[in-house]
Amino acid sequence: MKNINKYSLLLLICLVMMSIISCKRNDGFSNTPVSTDKTKPGVITNVKVDNFNGGANITYDLPNSDNLLYVVAKYSIRDKVTRETKSSYYKDTVVVNGFAKSQDYQVTLYVVSRANVMSDAVTVTVHPLTPVYELVRPSAAISADFGGVNVKALNPLRRNIGVIVTAFDDVTKSMEVQEQHFTKTDTIDFSLRGYTTTARNFGVYITDEWGNISDTLKVTLNPLYEELLDKSKFETYTLPSDDALYEGGGWTVNNLWDGKLNDPGWHTFSNSVPPFTCSFYVGKTYKLSRFTIYGRQGYEYGHGNPKDFSIWGSNKTLPADAVLPLTAPEGTVIGDWTNMGNFHWPPPPSGLPPTTPNASDKAFFDLGAEFNVPFNAPSVKYMRLSIARTWEGGTLAHVLELSFYGKPE
Repeated sequence: MKNINKYSLLLLICLVMMSIISCKRNDGFSNTPVSTDKTKPGVITNVKVDNFNGGANITYDLPNSDNLLYVVAKYSIRDKVTRETKSSYYKDTVVVNGFAKSQDYQVTLYVVSRANVMSDAVTVTVHPLTPVYELVRPSAAISADFGGVNVKALNPLRRNIGVIVTAFDDVTKSMEVQEQHFTKTDTIDFSLRGYTTTARNFGVYITDEWGNISDTLKVTLNPLYEELLDKSKFETYTLPSDDALYEGGGWTVNNLWDGKLNDPGWHTFSNSVPPFTCSFYVGKTYKLSRFTIYGRQGYEYGHGNPKDFSIWGSNKTLPADAVLPLTAPEGTVIGDWTNMGNFHWPPPPSGLPPTTPNASDKAFFDLGAEFNVPFNAPSVKYMRLSIARTWEGGTLAHVLELSFYGKPE
């Protein structure tokens, strides 16, 4: 037993020493010297440049020394704006990024030792391809939308950019930033609302994560009129193919427009088959612009709350029943009904799985999800909500409230 304890103690001491040694290793770029060797390091050699959009990869051979810490690249990305990029001695490449134009730039590279001694400079020329913010700018477009403007752009490389919308401010009498839309999606399409139909100056420009800014697209537009549909005029319009309702608790279709965001809402029978469908009349003909849908609270990203769904519409008087498919392309016509758009409820903003949303995710969900109705969708006076898939993927669906906006006709 004494020998076992002796060997255990020796093993523990070895582990502690190894831990201390490993803790002393410095893979970062600290300015604190980790060596007393003041020898100037050699320079990098065999330098090669591989340009890409807005930047370049610079590869090289490091000098033969055990005292190297990192390579630093110093460069200017635009007038009076400089950057430094460092790469550890474990790598043979440094990435320089953020250049404002597709033109020649000088990059100066130094090898830095563990004693913070810099080598002589090596200067190379890079010529980045067109920066992403300049690639996106020609595709940017602004058009009049209901209550404001719609902005579209294409970001084929899916890089981080900002689409900045400006508008004339009646108080300051100048153009002011109204929206900063940051994204890396390839297709950008969003609307800015809250304006009257009076002509107004709008603008849009593109920026990137390094503060580069494109020129501004300027337009004068009259936002289109829209109003919240008068829910007091809504009526249930039950069709044979609509889902049976949940028995108990007053979960009926007319709860979708009662203005209440607590139970009960609309709830299908607990053993239904998707798509889960209900139908209603909105009082008169509207050219729809957008809508907000509210899921059942307490079941955020779960149970029968909608995940993928469609809106179908008809402008006929007493439109006939039609069995709706699980999915169909936008614009599909089945009998008296037209697919007004297919929609997907946004996932938890935190990136967590839908099964484990955090408090912020739940609060985001409870705000409801807003969607634009496609501009070319026909005018309607009857609508059907058709849910193809719920967050739980089960055999029932529920929604608390629907709010539609549009122009009466």
